[in-house]
Amino acid sequence: MERGRKRGWSLVALDLGVDTSTPSGEMMASVLATFAQFERRLIGQRTRDALAVKRAQGIQLGRPRGISEEVVERVGRLHEAGLSVAAIARKLNEETSPLPVEGAGTVPASSGHSRGFAREERQPLRAEGETREYRRG
Repeated sequence: MERGRKRGWSLVALDLGVDTSTPSGEMMASVLATFAQFERRLIGQRTRDALAVKRAQGIQLGRPRGISEEVVERVGRLHEAGLSVAAIARKLNEETSPLPVEGAGTVPASSGHSRGFAREERQPLRAEGETREYRRG
């Protein structure tokens, strides 16, 4: 707010009755901003506390792993054997190992996947503005 004031800006919030061009409006905006920051910090603290309780209960947090431990170990062995990432991906694609994302599709072996195309039929995975979907061709 200070930066805007130095540049000659004023904020007028008609629904809140705040006009930062006046001393009382500036004070009201500062009080509202202070309470908004306070609430954000309270939310963060409650979230951290709740996560700590869940961890103490032994509950696994985060997104479930979408790829089996067996595949992870196999990728590690193949990498240690000297295969490149692209070669490992091709090998897994040939065996149709699932993607880590929701277990659908195959592991991308070429840059075609990174451009938004499915491996089998090179179909766009999403149109402009759509959310990402993974589907087999």
